This record gives sequence, C-alpha cells and structure tokens, in this order.
Amino acid sequence: MNNYGSDSLFLAPEYLGDVNFLSAFFTGAAYGGFIMSWNITTFILFSSYFHFLATSSRPFLKYCINNSGIPLLFLINYFIQLIRFDKYKELMNTGEVFLIQMGFIAGLLLFIFLSILYFYGSEKAILKTMRPIIMNPQQFREKFKPSSVIDDHKPVINVQYIITEFFGIKKTRPVTHYSKVFLDMIFKRHHFAAVLAILIAFILLLFYGLFLDLPYFQLPASASIFVFFSILIAASGSLAYWLDTWSVPVALLLILIFNFLFQYEFIDIRNKAFGLNYEDRNSRPEYSLSAMINLCTADQVTKDSLNMIQVLENWKKNQSEKKPLLYIINVSGGGNRSSTFTVNVLSELDRLLNGKLMQKTFLFSGASGGMLGATYYRELYRQKQKGKTVDFTASTISSNISKDLLNPIFSAYVTRDLVTPAQKFSVGPYRYVKDRGYSFEEQFNYNTGNILSNRLIDYKEDEFNAQIPIGLFGSTVSQDGRKLMICTQPISFLMRPKYDSVSKTTPEPDAIDYCAFFKNLNPYNIRMLTALRMNATFPYVLPNVWLPTKPIVDVMDAGLRDNYGQEITLRFLHVFNDWIKANTSAVVFIQIRDRKKGEWNEDLKEPGIGDILYKPVTTLQYNFYKIQDYMQESLVSYSINNISLHRFTFIYQPKEIKKGAALSFHLTAREKKDIVSAVSNENNTELFKQIKILEQSINPSQGTSKE
Repeated sequence: MNNYGSDSLFLAPEYLGDVNFLSAFFTGAAYGGFIMSWNITTFILFSSYFHFLATSSRPFLKYCINNSGIPLLFLINYFIQLIRFDKYKELMNTGEVFLIQMGFIAGLLLFIFLSILYFYGSEKAILKTMRPIIMNPQQFREKFKPSSVIDDHKPVINVQYIITEFFGIKKTRPVTHYSKVFLDMIFKRHHFAAVLAILIAFILLLFYGLFLDLPYFQLPASASIFVFFSILIAASGSLAYWLDTWSVPVALLLILIFNFLFQYEFIDIRNKAFGLNYEDRNSRPEYSLSAMINLCTADQVTKDSLNMIQVLENWKKNQSEKKPLLYIINVSGGGNRSSTFTVNVLSELDRLLNGKLMQKTFLFSGASGGMLGATYYRELYRQKQKGKTVDFTASTISSNISKDLLNPIFSAYVTRDLVTPAQKFSVGPYRYVKDRGYSFEEQFNYNTGNILSNRLIDYKEDEFNAQIPIGLFGSTVSQDGRKLMICTQPISFLMRPKYDSVSKTTPEPDAIDYCAFFKNLNPYNIRMLTALRMNATFPYVLPNVWLPTKPIVDVMDAGLRDNYGQEITLRFLHVFNDWIKANTSAVVFIQIRDRKKGEWNEDLKEPGIGDILYKPVTTLQYNFYKIQDYMQESLVSYSINNISLHRFTFIYQPKEIKKGAALSFHLTAREKKDIVSAVSNENNTELFKQIKILEQSINPSQGTSKE
C-alpha cells in the first residue's frame, strides 16, 4: 500500500509533528513488542515440540535467540529501506538518518531487555518452587515417574544444535529419561509467566487508551500498527492454546453471538454523526424511495429554489460590479495531498484577486482532502471577517493543513476501538463514544488552530447572507450509492435531475437533502468537523458513519460517487441557469485536482495468466477515477445552456511522475515541497494569468466561453 503512503508511516515515523530519535524510539519499542508477542505466542503453542528446552536454564531466552532469524532479516531490510527513504523523501542528512536508526535500535533493545528481565525473574520464581522437589531424589522419583513415551507430538524439526544465550553453539541434550509429567510442568509454569506478560501488556494498553486525547500519548502510526499486530498474534495464540481443537468452533460461535447483539443494538460499535440525535428512535426517518420523493416534490423544489435565489441576490449585493463574475470552486479528494494543494492554489488565487476570492465565490463542493483544505481556508476568511487575527500567509496555512492525521487514527484504532472501555463526549444534549473518527476530527481541528469546532447551525446565517461561500458536503450511502448532501440551506432541487418536459419523465432521486431528511433529529447540531469527516471517510482508515434511519444505512467517502464535486455543481448551474444569465457576466468555474485529467497509462503491458484471476476484481479499482473523468467531461458538454462559462482546471503534477505524493493523510517533507512547487508549474501559472486577464478585461455585456 505504498501508493497510499503506508511506507512513510514506518520509514519516517512521526511523533508530535517531528521525525526524530524519539519517534523512532517508540516505533522500535513497538517492534520489540511485536517480536516478543510472536515469540511468547509461538513458545506457548510449540515449546512442547522442543523437549530439551525444559531441562535447560533460561529456556525462553534460548527460544528467542534461536527464533531470531526472521526478525533480523526484517531489521536488515528495514534499515536499507529507511536510509533510502529518509534521504530522498524526507530530505534528511546522514547524521539525522543515523539518529533515526539509533532511536529505533534503542527502543527495540530496551523492550527486549525489559522482557528478558521479566522472564529471568519468573524463571527464578519457578526454580525456587521446584528446588525442594529436585533436591529430594525420592520425592522427585515418586512425583515424576519416568516414561518411555515422552509425547505424542511429532517433532516439527529435528534440532541437534542450538545457539546459547552467549551466542555459542551447543548440542541438544537427550531427554528420554525425563518424565513427561515433569517436562509438562516445567513448560506450563513458563507458559503461565508468558500469559501473565500478555495480560500485563493488555492492561497497560487499556490505561494508555484513557489518555489518548493528550498529544503526548499519540504514538507514531507505525508503533500503533505494530501494537495492533501484537494483539492479533497474542489473541489468536491464546484462543488456540486454551481451546485447542475447539478454537475454530468457539470463534464462530462468538462471531454469531456478537452479530446478534450488534443487530439488535445491545452493543453498538458503529460510528455516529456527532451532533445528530440517535436517541429518539420513534423519529427516525424511513429510508425508502417514497420518503425521498416526498422531500423533492414540485412545491418543495420551488420553495427551496426561491430561498437559494435570495441567497444569490444577497451574494450579488456584496459584489462591486453590476453583473459580477460568479465563482464556483470544485476540489478533488486525495487526502493531505489534495488539501495541501487546494489551500496553496486558493491562496495564490486570493492574492491575485486582492483578497476577494471568498467574497466572489458563491459555492464550493468536492470530496475528501480537497474539502478539508477548502473549508479550512473559508473558515480563516470567516474569522477575519469577524475581526479576529488570523495568519493568512500561504506558508502557514500550507504547513498547518499538511500536518499528519494518521497517528491519532491508528492510535485510537488500537486502543479505543479494540481495547479501552468506551469514553464519551457531548455535542449539545447528546453523548457519543470517542473512537478513531473522533480522534481524526480532534487532530484536524488541532492542526488548523482549533477554529473548526463549530456546528452546522453556526454557518447558516453567514451563508444565507452570502458573507461566506456556501459549502456543500457530500458523502455516499454505501447501500445504494446515493449522495447524502449536507448544506445549511434547503437543497431539494439538487436531489434529482431536472424534470424532462420532452419525455415527460421525472427521474428518481439520486441524492438526499440531509437537513430535510433528518428534520426531526436536530440535523443542524452536527459538528462541521463531522460533516468534513463524512465527506472524507477513506475505506478502513476511517469508520463508516451510520445514520439513524429505518432500516439503518451508513455513508462513506464522497469520492465514491463524485471525486471532483463537479456533478452537483453542474446540476446547480442547470437549475439556476436563468438567474445566472440575467445577473452575472459569466461563471468562473475553478477546479482544483490532485491528479492529471485523462492521464495516459504508460505502464500498459501484455496480459499474463494472472490477469485472468485478478483483473475482474481490480478493473474498477485501477480505472475508478478515469471512469469519473470520462463521465463528467460528457456532463460538462451537455449540461450548460447559454451560460458564459470560464473553466480553469488547476492540477497537481509532480516533478517526477512516478514519485508524486501519496494518497494519504500523511505527507513526507519532499512530498510537501513538491506539492507547493506544483502550484507554480507551467500549466497552473498560465491559468493564473488567464484569470487575471479575465478579471481585468471582462465586459459585462458579453461573455466568451473559455476553458
């Protein structure tokens, strides 16, 4: 998953915003925990195959040393990759890379040392209890009678030599003269110490999760992933050890019980829209076609259209021209890559328009990371309008928006979502569980200066009076692909394509007006941060948001339906075509994309036998964005009637095509630098010039369509 930036999480671990000795130390310690979890679990499950260990001193230490081949191979490969990555991607010098390596090794050695210290102490305790029996030959013979049959286990491997704790080579001792009962007792006591170690680690992890709101407790994402793997190994090993051949049937039974409790809401691990009322079950709307049709009747569409026309009139009053240019901004999804590119483009546009970009813009929409950037920029403008001091410099806002968001997500996933008892917080009168969705919102708010902790209702008046652009936040209903649209203004006119007077048919709604649909569940109480997260719910990284409907549905990233925000914008222009023609000189359609449009695949190869197996599954994955491009280019050509449209598409194009920024909520130093420099590439610079010429020379009495 290096295309999504997963390699950077391990090769450039970040702690408190920095990649340094301390961040590498925590990652190394977590890797040490992963190794020890693997060793402990396999020791519990397989030590009985190696009987000679029971008769030696420090058997677990010997087991770990002789089991160190795979971890060492990983470590060698890891350091080779780390040096390459940190020098090229993170732009570190040799000294900085060396400190990262030393930090990792220090964390790894410290954890292993503490683990060995623990097992050394437990072995001393075992010997202390066994010594009276061993020192009394008669009692030993009576308690542990020799047996010719040691075990019914067949050896996995025939071990003749082992590496000792001082890294010498020693021949294994025959143990046929020892009683099976004695060997089993030795192993079971070591197993108990191992299980106790897992239990202690689990309890410590539980308490760690209680303090996750504090930035100092948010470990690097790579450390959290190692901890997660450690839990998986320990849990599966414990299940196999205690239940033996019953482990699979019991696991299936637990899944069925869990599913039953989940379906009937005795337990609820689903993520919610923070601010929406989930408590009033009687007021939950029916999720059906008839219910949606009732939201966009002809009368309701007319009423909502008149409201939006009033907003358009308010916007026009705020402009200095008689027939102004109507700016509409679309932004694409793409994690921190897109959000960073978006704010840098907006900043340059704003400078070009003498700080009037937000004043001239009526609407912005899009998906995922682009909406994070656009909303942050709008909020800075809103704060400035209210007389507050804000730092509007491009370098500051670019630095803030590009900060890491993955560390709190993975830390919360490992602790809050899997281990720690539910902690709750309030939004208005309602209580919600803190999970990784909450951690994402809080971290994004922290990165951007804590200025986005508002609810949807806080923006309603400002948007109606056109003091700020209207934000249209979409997400995709996973059950049927419909678009859930969150907006402060009623937008039933966007729920389906316009009535076709020729065929006399009315299409069914393919979108939902969130506020109208949940009108009885306090929809305006939702947090702006939550609306942004629902718009940016990248699969698996962030949890799907379930909605209080009958039956229950959940929503995912807006990019699944429209990664560029263009579909809903074209519908808006189509609905208000007459007003726009009469009251504006032209529409300036700004698109900000994190990927090249119509990009040709230079890696086309002749298909092999493997393509028969995986191509049917991966075709949509590889062509998802291209399919949207093809479809939306057709929409542009058919949707605009007699509107003077000036369309400018700003595209992030990396200097090296194969080494562009990853689609991730984490960026490396080189990726950040590359994104900023892409704003002023040849294509984008030419577009800035065209906009400046348009602003200076547009004649309100005529419009010239230009792309």
